[in-house]
Amino acid sequence: MMGLPEGWVVDTPGITRPAALKALGNGVVRQQAAAALRLLWDRMPTEARLPATATSTSVAA
Repeated sequence: MMGLPEGWVVDTPGITRPAALKALGNGVVRQQAAAALRLLWDRMPTEARLPATATSTSVAA
């Protein structure tokens, strides 16, 4: 339902059902986060984008 593999939370040993539901309730739905990032990326001016291969260590300060 949230894009997680079946049993991802509820089959975790030692976690109660209420605790599992609380953990899921505090999570960001991965598909929604990915859609939001794509939307924001498309709205960002091309000159403001870093190359896809850039990392935080390769960006000059």
